[in-house]
Amino acid sequence: MSELTQQHCQACRKDAPKVTEADKKTLLKEVPDWAIDEIDGEEQLLKVFRFKNFTGALAFTNKVGELADSEDHHPAILLEYGKVTVRWWTHAIGGLHQNDFIMAAKTDAAYTEPK
Repeated sequence: MSELTQQHCQACRKDAPKVTEADKKTLLKEVPDWAIDEIDGEEQLLKVFRFKNFTGALAFTNKVGELADSEDHHPAILLEYGKVTVRWWTHAIGGLHQNDFIMAAKTDAAYTEPK
């Protein structure tokens, strides 16, 4: 399990620094199944989680919501039958902060593969 799961998000201001290219490479090793995607000029972490049905996908969505509230850092979540797409980025800075990688690791830890 990633050491990031043991960390907590820090409050982010508009002048907080985005992660550097070197930081991204290091942090992505901690959350290897996540991709960096760019939407409207903002980098975001993206991952699709698969489930056998809607009920499993909904339960996972609720887990991610609880994690987000506990850290006061909130993702974009798309819930569909059999899958959940999660996107983490820091709205205040318009890109990626270490908080996003922390939350990606916590999201991974909350996921249980369908049997």
